[in-house]
Amino acid sequence: MTVISGTRRITRDDILDMAEYEKVRAAKRRALIEIKALRRLAVGPVMTFYFENRDTMWFQIHEMLRIERGGEAQIADELAAYNPLIPDGQELVATVMFEIDDPVRRDAILRSVGGVETRMAIDFGGETVVGCPESDLERTNASGKASAVQFIHFPFTPTQRALFKTSGQRVVVGVNHPNYGHMAVMPEAMRVALVADLD
Repeated sequence: MTVISGTRRITRDDILDMAEYEKVRAAKRRALIEIKALRRLAVGPVMTFYFENRDTMWFQIHEMLRIERGGEAQIADELAAYNPLIPDGQELVATVMFEIDDPVRRDAILRSVGGVETRMAIDFGGETVVGCPESDLERTNASGKASAVQFIHFPFTPTQRALFKTSGQRVVVGVNHPNYGHMAVMPEAMRVALVADLD
């Protein structure tokens, strides 16, 4: 599990009372739509990478509290669940989703891509940053079926961080699985947005 340092971590003090959250929710949601637009990348026909940051996780925590209405007792669990998905300054973190509406097709595809969580990488400038799945639980079950939602950390070296920040750097996000081999070029506006996640 990643340890978040400094002001990146969301604390109890950052959590609004639900009555106060309702007052700002619409505005926060509008702002987040713009943030997420620069953090979403389709890789192949059914997989989407959503690169997370503190803003996306703050909103997610509040939405979970709003939906489940667990009050104070729920807050610690939500912080423990979502803080590890905030980039720590030396990585990018993505929620990766197989987005398939048809349940039969979704089941068939997920059964064919076991282990996909270890087959994701970001390539740029001759460097490769290999994804590491979040270690909270297994993302491929014993029968070889992958989860429809994966949480992937991409740890950068200092050299890779500096290179990624280079203006105009061509960045390719890819999946190298025998049954799902796809890649996508990251738009420059997305690369610029993700630079903020790296110290």
